[in-house]
Amino acid sequence: MLNRLTDKERAHLKRVKGLPCSVCGASGPSEAHHIRQGLQYAAVALCADCHRGSHNGIHGQRRMWAVRKMDELAALDVTVRGLMEAGHE
Repeated sequence: MLNRLTDKERAHLKRVKGLPCSVCGASGPSEAHHIRQGLQYAAVALCADCHRGSHNGIHGQRRMWAVRKMDELAALDVTVRGLMEAGHE
């Protein structure tokens, strides 16, 4: 699938990546985890460990997610709140 982003989608993802991690709070820059591929506005700000870490990451064993009692929807809420507080959305 070709990933053709609009300028607005690119700008949104850049703002998401500028936020702290929505799970552990690590300062940015973050990575943008897509809850569902192709849904650019359903991206969550995650540090590399909470995103791709084999033990803590959403794509691994999700230990940090379990400790924080978080799922993707809760993390998306934190991300959107961060965008709103920064005046981005």
